[in-house]
Amino acid sequence: MPEHIPEQQDQPFLQQAIDLAIRSATHQGGPFGAVIVKGGKVIGKGHNQVTEACDPSAHAEIMAIRDACKNINDYQLTECTLYASCEPCPMCMSAIYWARIPRLVYAATSADAAQAGFDDQFIYNELAKPPAQRRISIKHQPHKLATQSFEAWLSNTQHKEY
Repeated sequence: MPEHIPEQQDQPFLQQAIDLAIRSATHQGGPFGAVIVKGGKVIGKGHNQVTEACDPSAHAEIMAIRDACKNINDYQLTECTLYASCEPCPMCMSAIYWARIPRLVYAATSADAAQAGFDDQFIYNELAKPPAQRRISIKHQPHKLATQSFEAWLSNTQHKEY
């Protein structure tokens, strides 16, 4: 677990995330911002770029993770805190876990976002259902070569674990 950080130390970084969100909302992006901090220094920033980049994965948290990883040349952010202007959606929470970020601080809630038209509760509801009952047609199609990439990965002695 990360060390306890006093609230007053969180506020300036949370304010930066909120400032990014406001700037984004008044320009081409959505109303979300995020910063990633390591050792008291911002190593990554992001704002929502979904519409400007025509990329549904370009959420603020994802963009901040990409920026931080590039800046420190590592795909794991194990000693970092992510500050988000709003509670992350399911996709962003997954990315936070994959990036191994141990601490998240956010300002607005998912309920606040829903009131502005950004309701992601349906995703949680969909993921709780068996695949056959979801809105998206999901079909498992076995294939004789389906696991060949995993075998290649396991036999490659130079692969990098993550």
